[in-house]
Amino acid sequence: MLKRILIMGIVFLWPLWSVLAFAAHPLITDDTGTQGKGKFLLEVNSEFSYDKERAEGVTTKEKGGEVASLLSYGIRENIDIVLGIPFQWTKTKEDGETISDVDGISDMSLEVKWRFYEKDGFSFALKPGITLPTGNEKKGLGTGKVTYDMFFITTKEMKPWAFHLNLGYIRNENKVDERKDIWHASIAGELEVIKDLKAVANIGIERNPDRTSNTHPAFILGGLIYSVSENFDIDFGIKRGLNKPETDYAILVGIAFRF
Repeated sequence: MLKRILIMGIVFLWPLWSVLAFAAHPLITDDTGTQGKGKFLLEVNSEFSYDKERAEGVTTKEKGGEVASLLSYGIRENIDIVLGIPFQWTKTKEDGETISDVDGISDMSLEVKWRFYEKDGFSFALKPGITLPTGNEKKGLGTGKVTYDMFFITTKEMKPWAFHLNLGYIRNENKVDERKDIWHASIAGELEVIKDLKAVANIGIERNPDRTSNTHPAFILGGLIYSVSENFDIDFGIKRGLNKPETDYAILVGIAFRF
């Protein structure tokens, strides 16, 4: 437990030591927003998940989570670079007996978001990215290889509403015999309920990396984002699986600090 707390502390603070998702958490679907030239955004996002399955008379329960630190920097008004460092843990039981209990740093990510069009509340962006094999793939904490992806992002703003669409491709290079070509599609909406408080909703689907399944994980999500100040947000969300391959449910909590 002490080891886990220490590592999580490192993950929380690493972006502050190293001057060098994602959407407005808890959304999975990204928006086209950027930080502006010379500005930073530090996010610390967490997810706590639970999944239960029964097959061939065996009940499997998995509890897990992730704490991810993301540091965004505006190199131009419409271009950000984003560094992500996740820490993950999972504990799996079969019929009450623990068969796996792992934790550690997962694969780091580096992304660039480029908003290339903006007019009359419509905006479009591209977000290419890579992940680096910093996680231990033998423990299920990473892929073991460099992966890359490309996302197309659309945002439409018409206050008090905002809507976002993501279409993505992920080249899932890996050492664990998963599918290598993964597609992603998701949509999200935001509503400013009162000043400084937004209600958010999200639905999406992604190709199953498991070669033995043609049922693709789908989710639905709802949450709130509260702006404590102009530069500090806190958020909360609940994500539910819409089919068996998706995790049954997850609780999401995060903070965001702009400077």
